Amino acid sequence: MRLFFSCAELGMGHVSRIIPLGKALEKRGHESFFFSGGLAYELLKKEFKNVHACTPVAWYENAQGINTSASLLNILIPLPYFHPEKGRLEIKNPSGVETIHRYYDLREDILRIKPDLIVSDGDLLALRLAQRWKIPSVYVTNMIRPSYDFSPLLIPGERFTERYVTKSSRIVIPDNPPPNTICEYNLPNVDRLGIKDKVEFVGSFLDMMPVKGSEEHVFAPVSGPLGTRAKLAEIVIAVFRELETKSVVSLGMPGQKTSRRIGNCEIYTWLSPQERNECMRNSKLIVFSGGHTTCLETVKYIKPSICVPTQSEQVGNARKMQDLGCSIIVENKEQLMLAIEKILKNEQFYRNNVKTLNQVSNTIKGLEKAVVVIEGAVRT
Repeated sequence: MRLFFSCAELGMGHVSRIIPLGKALEKRGHESFFFSGGLAYELLKKEFKNVHACTPVAWYENAQGINTSASLLNILIPLPYFHPEKGRLEIKNPSGVETIHRYYDLREDILRIKPDLIVSDGDLLALRLAQRWKIPSVYVTNMIRPSYDFSPLLIPGERFTERYVTKSSRIVIPDNPPPNTICEYNLPNVDRLGIKDKVEFVGSFLDMMPVKGSEEHVFAPVSGPLGTRAKLAEIVIAVFRELETKSVVSLGMPGQKTSRRIGNCEIYTWLSPQERNECMRNSKLIVFSGGHTTCLETVKYIKPSICVPTQSEQVGNARKMQDLGCSIIVENKEQLMLAIEKILKNEQFYRNNVKTLNQVSNTIKGLEKAVVVIEGAVRT
């Protein structure tokens, strides 16, 4: 079977799922072709043979995170922004132009490859093309309809693009079935939306078997798009530098790895996946933005956490983690300092709740179930 994978590049959560899924399907003998842009494209190139670049599509972001009103304006108009990592002004191309370019990038390759199935993680254009050319499609996602902190300005666009999701052959949710679904608040009522028969809660693509660590530091893995990284790093470093407890920050900036120390805080520009996993395993507490994949990682390593959300999807994940007694949501430096003190004083309470969630998650082999769903989507 010829599989066409298209992966969004807004954050690394999408590509972190596509990589193990692609490897599992290639082991089953399927021929795979991968498409993405930006850093996701670079990561895919390291793992697979048939990897192709396509135009990345992004929201308008700055050091404060995603700006909704500016993003809407940027659909048609190029806008300047200050790049906090490069320290200079740059121009953000209109996302409408990026979308058109990406559409035709994918269209050309779909017509050339003639896949039996299109697998999309976060890329609605791939679903649109699948419907246009009547190719079966599987959508891998942890977000369909956010219910927390979602701008009303975006609702018309969300409802418009939602139709591409609902017409997919199957929808794979890489999360626990209800009531332990971490991304629950980012999903609609599937019965009311008429997609219950298409949706599969397959479980995490991670191996959720817990691994004992030394619990010697507080860890903050900064990841996601530019605005997310800049905002989270500014809050976290300001607090960590004042802690007596040892702390580690990974800034998620790919390229040459450098480090510096401020007080008891060790700051790395970049950690390899193996180094990042070691830091998670050896932490006593994890501070992050609330991305879905990292939520699952905190559950794998049975770590209490603090979420500093910078966008709607992260708010929904963080709310559910807090409702499950596994995490605390904060918005600023003062709240972060208080939350660290609270969790370290009540560490066993939070750890027990995460352990309970891990015991549920560890019984589900998400990657194996996803492979079955994808192979079945062609036959149905």
